[in-house]
Amino acid sequence: MSPGECDPAPARRRAVVHPGAWWVWAISLGTAATRTTNPLLLGLLTAASAYVVATHRSPTPWARSYTAFVRLALAVVLVRVLFAVALGSPIPGTHTLLTLPEVPLPHWAQGIRLGGRVTAEAVVFAAYDGLKLATLLVCVGAANALAGPTRLLKSLPGALYETGVAVVVALTFAPHLVADVQRLRAARRLRGRPDRGLRGLLQVGLPVLEGALERSVALAAAMESRGYGRTAEVPARVRRTTTALTLGGLLGVCAGTYGLLTAEGGAYGLPLLLAGVVAALAGLRLGGRRSLRTRYRPDPWGPRAWLVSGSGAAVAALLTLASVRDPQALHPGVVPLVAPALPLWPAAAVLLALLPAFLPKEHP
Repeated sequence: MSPGECDPAPARRRAVVHPGAWWVWAISLGTAATRTTNPLLLGLLTAASAYVVATHRSPTPWARSYTAFVRLALAVVLVRVLFAVALGSPIPGTHTLLTLPEVPLPHWAQGIRLGGRVTAEAVVFAAYDGLKLATLLVCVGAANALAGPTRLLKSLPGALYETGVAVVVALTFAPHLVADVQRLRAARRLRGRPDRGLRGLLQVGLPVLEGALERSVALAAAMESRGYGRTAEVPARVRRTTTALTLGGLLGVCAGTYGLLTAEGGAYGLPLLLAGVVAALAGLRLGGRRSLRTRYRPDPWGPRAWLVSGSGAAVAALLTLASVRDPQALHPGVVPLVAPALPLWPAAAVLLALLPAFLPKEHP
C-alpha cells in the first residue's frame, strides 16, 4: 500500500452493524408478533424480516439456514391446525366443515376428544395461533441469518463467555448440518444416485453425522489450544459480591416482569425491573474479571446499530400500545367468524422494521 493510500479496514469496521443490534431488532419483531393474532399484521412482520434478510445477509452457512427456519414455521402452522382437527378445540362454532369418527375415551379423560365435529371457527383460531408462533420462529431465523454467531460471541460480557460459547456452538450446528445435507444431496444427484426417500436419507445421514463428529473434535482441539476455560484469580469478596448482584438482579427482573404482566403489580413492576437490570449488569461487569481473553477488532456500536435496534424496538412498543388501545383490531374474532381487517397505524408501525433494509450492505 502506497503512503498516500489509507487503510480501508477501519472504514469497513465502521460500516458493519453490531451483531447485538440485529438480535435486538429480531427479538423486538418477535415481541411484536406475540401482541397480535391478526394474520395481516403477522404477514407484514414476516415479509419485513424476509426483505431485510434478502438485502443484508452474507453468503455464509448460518445465513443459508433462514430457509430452514421458514420451513419449520410452516410446519408449526400445519401441525397446530392438524391438532385442532384431530383433538378438537374449545372454541365453539356453527360452521361445520366435516365430521370425523369420534373415538370413545374413558371417564378419566373427560375434556379430551379424538375426532368429532370440525368447525371453521376452530380451524381459523388454530391457524391464527400457529401463525403467531411461526412469525416468532421466522424472526429468530432472521437474526441467525444476519448476525454471525462468532461475531456475537465477541460482543458478550466476559462473565457470559463460556455460556456464549455453548450457545454459539449450538446455533452453528443447525446451519452447518443444513449445508452438509445440501452438499451431499447435490453430490449424489451428480452421480445418478437417489437422494430422496428412506434409502436416500439413510445414505446421506451417516456422512452428515460423521462430519458433525469430526467438526466437534476439531472444535474441541482448537478451544483447548487457545486456552479455553482459564480463569483469573479474584478476591473472595468480589466473587461473593458478583454472585449476590447477579442472582439478586435476575430475581428482580423476574419479579418486575411478573408485576408488569399483572394488573395488580403495575406500580412496583417497572422500578423493580429496572433495579434488577442494573444489578445484573453490575454483577456481569464484576464477573468479567475472571475471564482471561481479549477482543480482536471488536464491532463498534455506532449509529447504524442504533438505527437497527431502534427500529425494532419502535415496532414492539407501538404494537404493544396498539394491543392496549385497540385489542379488537389486533385480535380479530372467530366467533362469529369475520374476515380480519388491516389496522392502519399498527401496519404503518410494522413498516418501521424495513428501515435497516435501506442501509448499505455490510462488508466485514
